[in-house]
Amino acid sequence: MMLGATLVLTSMHGAVRYVSAAMHPFEVAFFRNLFGLLTVMPLLVRGGWSSLRSEHPWWQLLRGLFGLCAMLSWFYGLSVVPLAEATALSFSAAIFGSIGAALFLGERMRLRRWSAVVLGFAGALIILRPGIGVFQPGALVVILASLGWAAALLTVKFLSRSDGVLAIVGWSSILLTVFSLPPALFVWTTPSVDQLGWLLLIGTLATLGHLAMTTAFKLADATAVFPIDFTRLLWASVIGLVEFGEWPDRWTWIGGSLIFGSTVYIAYRESLHRRQGCRTDGVRAGQTGG
Repeated sequence: MMLGATLVLTSMHGAVRYVSAAMHPFEVAFFRNLFGLLTVMPLLVRGGWSSLRSEHPWWQLLRGLFGLCAMLSWFYGLSVVPLAEATALSFSAAIFGSIGAALFLGERMRLRRWSAVVLGFAGALIILRPGIGVFQPGALVVILASLGWAAALLTVKFLSRSDGVLAIVGWSSILLTVFSLPPALFVWTTPSVDQLGWLLLIGTLATLGHLAMTTAFKLADATAVFPIDFTRLLWASVIGLVEFGEWPDRWTWIGGSLIFGSTVYIAYRESLHRRQGCRTDGVRAGQTGG
C-alpha cells in the first residue's frame, strides 16, 4: 500500500510543479484539497455520517493544521526546487517521523532503525551540502514541509488506533479545504479550463495516495512504513527527467542512494525480525496447547 502511495503521490507532485508555473502554489493547494474532497465525497455519502465518527476530534483538527502548514510549504518548495532534489530533501520526514514515533507514540526503535535515521540524516546533508555555496533557500522550505508532514503522519498513526481510514481521510479533506481557502484568496487568479483539468487530476491523485498511505499506517508501525517512502526518489527522477528535463546531480543520487539503500536493508531486517517473532509465538503456543 505504501509503495503504491509513493508512485501516485509523486505523480501528483509532478503535476503540481507543472501547474505552479502559471498559478500561485497556495491556490493550487486549495484546488488540490477541494477536488480531493469531491473525489472522496461519494465514499462519505455511501458511508453516511457514521463514517466520519472520530474518537479524537481535536486530534483531527490538529492533523488538519499540521497538514496545512506542510502542504503550503511543500507546494511552494516544488515551485522553486527541482522535483528530484525536493523529493530527496522531503525524505527528512522519515527522520522526524521515526524519532517522533519513538518519543510520542511509544513505538520501539531498535538499533537498526536508529541506524537508518543516522544514515538518512547523512544522506540529507550530502544533498544539501551546507557551507559550500550551493545551498538553496527554497530547500529550507522543503525541510519545514517535511517536519509538518512528519507531525501530520504521526497524528494519523495515533488516530488510526481508534478511527477508521475513511474518517481520517474525510476529516483531513474537509479541514484542509476550509483551512487552505484564506491563503488562496490573497493570490487568487481564475484558472483556465486546461488548468482546472490538471487541478482535478491533482486532487484525485492526492486522495488515492492518501487512502493508500493511511491504510499502510493502519496496518503497520510508523517506523516500519516510513522507510518505503524513499522510493519516491526513483519516481521523481523519472518524472523530472521526462517532463521537465531535470536530471539530478551526482550528490542528489549519492545522498538519495545512501538513504534508500540503508532503509531497504532496515526494512528487510524488520521483516526478518517479525517472521522470527511469529515462529517463536507459534512454538510457545504449541508448548502451552494454545
